[in-house]
Amino acid sequence: MSGRQRQLTLRFLAEPGDVNYGGKVHGGAVMRWIDQAGYAAAVGWSGAYSVTVAVGGIRFVAPVRIGDLVEVRATLLRTGTSSMQFGIDVTARDPGLDGREPQARLCTHCVIAFVALDAVEGKPTPVPAWVPATDDDRRLADYAQQVMELGRGIEDVVTRLATPAAL
Repeated sequence: MSGRQRQLTLRFLAEPGDVNYGGKVHGGAVMRWIDQAGYAAAVGWSGAYSVTVAVGGIRFVAPVRIGDLVEVRATLLRTGTSSMQFGIDVTARDPGLDGREPQARLCTHCVIAFVALDAVEGKPTPVPAWVPATDDDRRLADYAQQVMELGRGIEDVVTRLATPAAL
């Protein structure tokens, strides 16, 4: 693995500028955090500029509140020739200002795929392979592949239905 890290975590406080009309952090802000953490993890793994190619299975499980301590954890689940798929978990908790022990809660989960690009032509470039070592690693790699395959199936349906003849 030569010093490459498989996991990356960003931590920060949810700010008032991230609020939606309902008083919670809006989904667009959460998706931006997911993309930022995924990008940092992809560059850290591949050593190359990387671009987002797909996000699959995104689920908003619980709201993030303004002032929450947010943790966005990216974990490498699978590599291809030039692609990388990361599981992203977004958790949040009260920072503990009231003296109680803060409880982290899962707010959002998804799988995000990146492709590494070479610096000269911007074409896909090989990434270091990651081989699952445990049963849990293999289960998560299979999960990432299934999520991405579901996304490709949705793309096919949208393409077919969005043609001018279908409209």
